[in-house]
Amino acid sequence: MRFGLTLRQSALAIALGAAATIGGALVFEHGLGYVPCKLCLIQRNPYYAAIPLALVAALLPPRWTRAGLWLLALVFLVSAGLGAYHAGVEWGFWAGPSDCGGAPASAAGNMGDFLNQLQTTRVVSCTEAAWRFLGLSLAGWNVVISLALAAFAALTARNGR
Repeated sequence: MRFGLTLRQSALAIALGAAATIGGALVFEHGLGYVPCKLCLIQRNPYYAAIPLALVAALLPPRWTRAGLWLLALVFLVSAGLGAYHAGVEWGFWAGPSDCGGAPASAAGNMGDFLNQLQTTRVVSCTEAAWRFLGLSLAGWNVVISLALAAFAALTARNGR
């Protein structure tokens, strides 16, 4: 299978796709008020690594761009694994981390400050999906997007020009 995109264009497309995914997560968080849990935040890390990696790969000679695409495929497979783990926690297939609650771990000045913090802190559990579309939570959609980006990166690394 041949793609019409060059290796450089493919790396740029992956950077754009990863940036759009993070942008969507930030819109859900800051625009729509969905507070992310610990696992949600961890799932963003592969994207934060992939965006600059893809941009650097696009600037390198083709042989190194190809190696960068293989590395991006691996990054997105890890991302898919993180999303699958979180989706499994949401569906109750396995237990999540014991510290996945959402209250910030900050030292309170006194007991009154601590009690005030407790009243205003919204606890976010990793076990409850805040939003679903077509039966998939945001973690589930992360799996789909990550697998698509991984497949695109691997296919273009193997067959790209």
